Amino acid sequence: MNMNLYLAATFIRDAQYGRNGQFETDENSVKLYNLYTHWLPKVVAYFFILLLLSLAIFEKPAVPGLEIEYYVTMPMEVICLIVIGSRLFHLKLFSPGKTFYSDKKNLVVMATMVVVVIDMISYIALVNSGQAMYAYRWSRPLRPLLLVNIKEGRQIRRAFRNIRRTLPDILNVLVLFFLSIALFALMALKIFERRPELRLYTDNSPYFKHYGDIYFQLYVLVTTANSPDIMMPAFDSNKWFSLFFIVYVVVCLYLFMSIILAVIYKNYRKHLKNEIKKSVFIKRVKLERAFNELKEEVGGKSVVTEKTWYVLMKEVLPNKTQVYYSLLWLVLDKDANGYIDQKMFLQVADLLNVEVSEIRNQKHLIEKYWPHVYNSSVSIAVRQVVMHKFFRYFFDLAIVVNAFFIGFNLDEAEWFFLSVFTCEIILKLYTYGFSEFCRRFWNIFDFIVISAAFIATIIEAALEELQYSRETLDVLLVLRILRLLKLVGSIDRFKIIIGTLTNIAPSMFTYGGVLFVFYYVFAIIGMEVWGTMLSGDVNITFCNNPKLNGSEFARDHYCNNNFSDLLTSFVLLFELMVVNQWHVLTSGFVAVTSAWARLYFVAFHLLVVIVVLNIFLAFILEAFMLESSLSTGKFSNAVEEKIKEMGLWVSKKPLQEQLPVEHVQIEAPQSVLVDNIEVQPGPTQTPADSEAAEAADVVPEMKERRPRADTGLRFRIARRGTRKTEILLQRMFESELLHEEGQEMPATEHEIEEMEPEEIRPTPLTLDNVT
Repeated sequence: MNMNLYLAATFIRDAQYGRNGQFETDENSVKLYNLYTHWLPKVVAYFFILLLLSLAIFEKPAVPGLEIEYYVTMPMEVICLIVIGSRLFHLKLFSPGKTFYSDKKNLVVMATMVVVVIDMISYIALVNSGQAMYAYRWSRPLRPLLLVNIKEGRQIRRAFRNIRRTLPDILNVLVLFFLSIALFALMALKIFERRPELRLYTDNSPYFKHYGDIYFQLYVLVTTANSPDIMMPAFDSNKWFSLFFIVYVVVCLYLFMSIILAVIYKNYRKHLKNEIKKSVFIKRVKLERAFNELKEEVGGKSVVTEKTWYVLMKEVLPNKTQVYYSLLWLVLDKDANGYIDQKMFLQVADLLNVEVSEIRNQKHLIEKYWPHVYNSSVSIAVRQVVMHKFFRYFFDLAIVVNAFFIGFNLDEAEWFFLSVFTCEIILKLYTYGFSEFCRRFWNIFDFIVISAAFIATIIEAALEELQYSRETLDVLLVLRILRLLKLVGSIDRFKIIIGTLTNIAPSMFTYGGVLFVFYYVFAIIGMEVWGTMLSGDVNITFCNNPKLNGSEFARDHYCNNNFSDLLTSFVLLFELMVVNQWHVLTSGFVAVTSAWARLYFVAFHLLVVIVVLNIFLAFILEAFMLESSLSTGKFSNAVEEKIKEMGLWVSKKPLQEQLPVEHVQIEAPQSVLVDNIEVQPGPTQTPADSEAAEAADVVPEMKERRPRADTGLRFRIARRGTRKTEILLQRMFESELLHEEGQEMPATEHEIEEMEPEEIRPTPLTLDNVT
């Protein structure tokens, strides 16, 4: 294989997927790098990291019934560390120069692995020396560092990096916020401490007598969790005291919390934009290096020719057809020169990220074996009815009526609706065929739910004594009600909301990963500090701890809200994130330890609720504004137009209902020879196509497009949004980045990584010459 081509394809894939990997450019290093970025090693790395994190389920304190002794879990932990270390060693093999050791995330991973090994050795030594009561796995909260700092955790790492950069920006506001609480707490102490007529709290604790308690209660009031309970003793004494609490809420909740949200939104967006600037810059450097590997001199300027393009695409997209390669080329080479310059080549990654589906026209199974039946007048009439919009309206109405019957437990009509929806599925399968039917998610969902409900109903009728069959049917009925969501998606004014939810779904995994890291760290710390101090059995008096006697925690039956194992800890932390009653939950752990336990819960609230959730809110705002302002991307429009010009657009009709293509189309070459590399016809070519190609030139001139017989191949834009977080983020800041003042590109990705994000101003690239 030609090394220049192989290296250029690697750079293009990096640009397409937003990778900023650095590697030596010799053949062995490039192969090692491509192996490193292959999906299989990534899946293996994720599996063992998740396995390492899941060991906390089985380690003491373990989930009931799942406890495993340390001499079983520790060998598994060693295996996980070996796999992670081997992937780190693989990375070092192709990393250039000293960049491996200058990369902080590699140092963090190595340091974490060393600390974990030391902790394992010390734990084994303490247990075997009879000092088990002092044996703690203090390194377990560090395990998420491995998830964050591996190469595959780039999006999570970026989120944490921007959170870290945002914290100093909001520090001033937080300081004023805490000082304002301190001021109001001091005022409350002086107003209420010498008023014996004020009644106690409901748990018989003194009302506003200690400054620390007052400060914490006022902090809780900012979250509204203890409103109006905190005000009622003073309000019952004198209604004018309510003014104090009203002023406090207005200042600390409505003013400061709004300012904190605004500061977080502004600064996180700024830091995220700088990150995207760096990412865009690296992408363009990658594409420039790919262009330098492929360029040829034509007419005194450096270009990439159409011959090279076909060979390149065969390497970059080996599973695509040559007609698809031709489609992409038509978008780039609008002037039909037979070559593209560097400016157009630098947009290849954006073009490749347009999700285009290739669809092969296949005959319906019934048409294949019984054409006289499928093409009869009755069959055509049935298919026209199914494709009519009123067919969908009728069954949408049936879904609503069925939901009404389910809501009022009118089970007598169950067989009727099952029959109606079964007929709907059969008619759709008959009209569209199995492959077209399965292209829509809701068709598959309907098929599974209706089929399962049909089977469950038969089982229930035959075996009425089996209780589980009734429960299974109830679950399926609930799933069928979810079909109402399909109606929401068809209403125009809801499409922006649905589109936003669809587009941000991949990014939610990123912020879900951020929350998981916080949850894991706080859960492990909580398990080590409190463990089984609180019983999980609600039938045990005072949660099996006399210190909770008479506490609101015990009276509310919160015994199961504890840190006795990892899963229970996650549930407790989720309740804390929801905020409601979080001060009551906190009071239980304060009662069994000390008031200093409040710092743990306040820290969780600050980091997760105030910072992370507000950042996630800022991201949703950006995504919503993006969705409402952009219906399609520039390249999506360009590709769609070329598909229609070539007559290969998929209409709303089934493929077999579409007319044969009459439009003149470009003929993809049968084979291309570049640098002694031959590309054979793609898998979609028929023998007739090959014969036509043999009669044509090897690479036809774009100005002389040759007609050919329709092979049944069609294209369509897969979706308007994007499943890739990196692309969505770039689209968020596209208009701003295009207006940045340009500057000369550094030579390597490492130079870019060493730059401050604010120093990067990517050279603007526009699509003025692309329709």
